[in-house]
Amino acid sequence: MSRNFLSYSITIIAALTAVFFTVQAGGVFESTVVREATQHMTVVSPQDQVVATFSENLGHTLPMLIIQIITIIACSRFLGFFFSRIGQPSVIGEILAGILLGPSLLGLYFPEVSSMIFPASSLGNLQFLSQIGLILFMFVIGMELDVNVLKSKAKDAIFISHVSIVFPFSLGVGLAYFTYLDFAPNNVQFISFALFMGISMSVTAFPVLARIVQERGLTKTKLGIIAITSAAIDDVTAWCLLAIVIAIVKAGAFTPALVTIGLSLVYVLFMLLVLRPFLNRLGSIYTNRETISRGIIALVFLILLSSAWATEVIGIHALFGAFLAGVVMPPNLNFRKILVDKLEDVALVLLLPLFFVFTGLRTQIGLLNDSSLWYTCLLVILIAIVGKFLGSALAARYVGQTWKDSLSIGALMNTRGLMELIVLNIGYDLGILSPEMFAMLVLMALVTTFTTGPMLSMINFVFKDKTQAAEVIQGQIKETYKVLISFGLATSGRTLLRLATQMFGQNTREVSFTAMHVTLSAEVNLMNVEEFERQSFKPILSEAEKLKLEIRKEYKTSPDLHKEVNSFVDKESSNFLLIGAGRSLYTGSILGNIVGVTKSFSPENLLGTITGARPILPANDLIDEKARDFLLETKCDVGVLLDRDFTGSGKLFVPVFSEEDAFLLNYARKFIENSGSEVAFCDTTGLFDNTNTAKDKFNTIASDHKTKVSLLQEKIIHKDFLDKQELMLVSYKSWKALVESKSLWLDDVPSVLIIRPHLASE
Repeated sequence: MSRNFLSYSITIIAALTAVFFTVQAGGVFESTVVREATQHMTVVSPQDQVVATFSENLGHTLPMLIIQIITIIACSRFLGFFFSRIGQPSVIGEILAGILLGPSLLGLYFPEVSSMIFPASSLGNLQFLSQIGLILFMFVIGMELDVNVLKSKAKDAIFISHVSIVFPFSLGVGLAYFTYLDFAPNNVQFISFALFMGISMSVTAFPVLARIVQERGLTKTKLGIIAITSAAIDDVTAWCLLAIVIAIVKAGAFTPALVTIGLSLVYVLFMLLVLRPFLNRLGSIYTNRETISRGIIALVFLILLSSAWATEVIGIHALFGAFLAGVVMPPNLNFRKILVDKLEDVALVLLLPLFFVFTGLRTQIGLLNDSSLWYTCLLVILIAIVGKFLGSALAARYVGQTWKDSLSIGALMNTRGLMELIVLNIGYDLGILSPEMFAMLVLMALVTTFTTGPMLSMINFVFKDKTQAAEVIQGQIKETYKVLISFGLATSGRTLLRLATQMFGQNTREVSFTAMHVTLSAEVNLMNVEEFERQSFKPILSEAEKLKLEIRKEYKTSPDLHKEVNSFVDKESSNFLLIGAGRSLYTGSILGNIVGVTKSFSPENLLGTITGARPILPANDLIDEKARDFLLETKCDVGVLLDRDFTGSGKLFVPVFSEEDAFLLNYARKFIENSGSEVAFCDTTGLFDNTNTAKDKFNTIASDHKTKVSLLQEKIIHKDFLDKQELMLVSYKSWKALVESKSLWLDDVPSVLIIRPHLASE
């Protein structure tokens, strides 16, 4: 060690010495060069020089772009979260963030700030990055449209979808007839203006509709399936129509348009008949993260970019090529999920908000400065709603849907969101839409998307489900102890079920088990939701079959795991919630604690922080935030398993630190009676020597199960003892105290089941 240190020191000293003498020798040349340069320089103070350098650095392209991205993401996420909290799609907040950062608000009232953050010279960079984001986004959308699934569910959806395009398209063309003279830019042919007005009225935002269906729990209902399938078919049809419209507009004449359409057909046939079979074989070979190498990912990107380039050169826009590249990707679910996981966060979180803001910078609501312009805007919104809502609803009713479902389908298909903005920006780039009409159509996209939720709520209110009361009464006939197992990873469900049966037994007349898995909305492809559900429940259902146990299965897709599980607990009056947990992100470091404090004051947690239900500083309990939220707020007993290769509960260790831990003895008794566990109680404080509830419970259990119960009174728990235990049972309050006191034996404990009794019973 000393020899290495000596060699290291000599090397460093020798290098520094050589550098020093070289710099000194070079100073001879410096005096002449500096003298000649300073003869023409103005003397500037060091402070001014620092300010000037700092200002110059801020004005460079890269710092400017970075501060723009930071501003855009922060504003988009905040408004997106706000609107999601009031029951609206987060995309509304993201679109609105773009408008607020544009000339309609920031540029109008704070022009200096606007010109500093978004100078006109920098908009080209934003547009370029936003287009890359759109290409990735359309590729993901294409992958989420499983053609095979569409075929199996498309019986009624095709009719509904096509009517929902034809009807508003016709109204849009009619609207163009009355607005062409006033709002079409110079040198724009009527056919180009009319076709784009028709397309803008016909679009449905499949991603937004899918999220609304998820959040309202309609995914597996007939209404949800028809709405999602209709929207998917609508997307495919609308993009094909848009490609034809762009070809006609760019060609400018009939013959060139036919050539463009012909080349487009050749391109589509090549993608479907030549490239797709090759990719299908690729997907059958490469099915998991280990086999999908960087070379395969590079090939996928080459196909994506080549397809986008080809359609741009043909004349039908790069986005159509990106969309079709996604459609022809291998149907293998794992292959597509891996690709989506790699691309979706970058596309949706980082790059797509740039598109919203770029659209907002183009949207000049201030141009609508006359009552006649606002009347026209209202007319545009009215025709858009009537065309899409009535067209879809009447078509659904015609194919045999109930009035409630028909109107609900109409409301869902009226959602436009991001897809509408893409169409509008294409029209604006082609010079077909004037700034005034562009602003009107952006407002139309916002209004139609915003009204979807209220329209659905109103329809549900008018057509109340009269069977709900009967279902509640039916559910109250049989009272059992209800255990809810909420699991994340599919493999953890098996472990949690094994633990639950060892704790509560398998007598279905006395206890019922419900296995619940919630997939976050952003992580699931609605076209393959049934496959996601099957894969998620496969291990736990296999375990239930081994145990010869009937369990209820509950699958949800939702943006909020915590809210979904707690809602189920309240609705079903569950008695015990069993979950797994990982390590906390917000404890163990200064930065982690700072981030944890900001999380406590986030909008969703602010009320709990103010009322004291949620601590300001994150608890140092070695438990991840999701599990801790359940421990803090769920209205039933909660058990959290810290899994350290849990195999069974034959040897159970139960430390009791205060009389508040007396409830643990009830659970210990359950383990003894239902799985024959040998329980070692640890009474480090002498609690069982005094007259109290804990002593009485212990004496009763020890009397009833003499061979299964032992008592430790040592204050120091040795590693040899802990190594023989299979499970430790502890209260949440005592667990926190153990962690905060940094008890040495925590490193040696087996799997731990942390229990927090229902708040009302503490």
